[in-house]
Amino acid sequence: MTTNHEFAVPEELEGVRLDRCISELHQEWTRSRARKLIDDGHVLINHVSGKPSTTVHTGDVIVVEEPPLRPLDVEAEEIPLDVLHEDGDLLLINKPAGLVIHPAAGNPSGTLVNALLHHCHDLSGIGGVERPGIVHRLDKETTGIMVIAKSDRAHLALSIAFRQHTVHKTYLAVCYGNPGEADGVVDAPIDRHPRHRKEMAVVKEGRRARTLYHVEQEYLGASLVSCRPVTGRTHQIRVHMAHTGHAIVGDPLYAGRQWRNLEDPVAQAACRSFGRQALHARRLAFEHPVTKEDVEFEAPLPADLEELIETLRSSSG
Repeated sequence: MTTNHEFAVPEELEGVRLDRCISELHQEWTRSRARKLIDDGHVLINHVSGKPSTTVHTGDVIVVEEPPLRPLDVEAEEIPLDVLHEDGDLLLINKPAGLVIHPAAGNPSGTLVNALLHHCHDLSGIGGVERPGIVHRLDKETTGIMVIAKSDRAHLALSIAFRQHTVHKTYLAVCYGNPGEADGVVDAPIDRHPRHRKEMAVVKEGRRARTLYHVEQEYLGASLVSCRPVTGRTHQIRVHMAHTGHAIVGDPLYAGRQWRNLEDPVAQAACRSFGRQALHARRLAFEHPVTKEDVEFEAPLPADLEELIETLRSSSG
């Protein structure tokens, strides 16, 4: 259903552009969204069509005809979500292993987007399209916390925050071997593997990538490591830990058969049979895009990872 919004330009917006004025008066619309509405003929200023660059003056009357949201060409599906927090602008979930983020040729349904379209009955439009705002991703088999934008403004603010690296992410990983130093930094550029195109690799001319890590616990032949990616490259933690010689247990691309180096047969069997990379997005901290408060959220460990950690702890005496 089309909705009309009418605004009178206040003194503090005297002399600004029409697109900026609209985004200031309606907090849910980004400036790019306001420009699109103007360009598509949905905005009148004093009963006359304007341009995004039109200068507004105190007392001008702006009428915006908001067209109905265009539905996303993806079916909503009743897929359970482990919700950690939800408000009018944000949704934070604890993603399980095996859940793909976006529908694609190999996964046309059963994805996080399908689940979100069913869960979020109050979705705002992002760019005029009814869809959840995916602002970052986790690999299919990586578990843990994800934040989803439910409004245009939250989507824009979070996208900028991720791009500027002001969202602080902490992961827990079970890695082979013991790094030695309790704290370390991996500063090594990452790009597509020159021969194996499904893999990433440390490449001299790759994009800058930096990961901070801290050894939480040491076992016989393995370690529990917290990792904080400063940058956000594809497979960054997996590639960086493998680059240090301490690949993540269960990683099908980067770990090989390092389980053979474990002396304890129980620990060896547990690592060999672990069916995915033992990587969990534990914590997210950022400035709330609307309230501007500093917020922090945490996702509990999944049962399979807890069991692996307990097996390694027990086998280490």
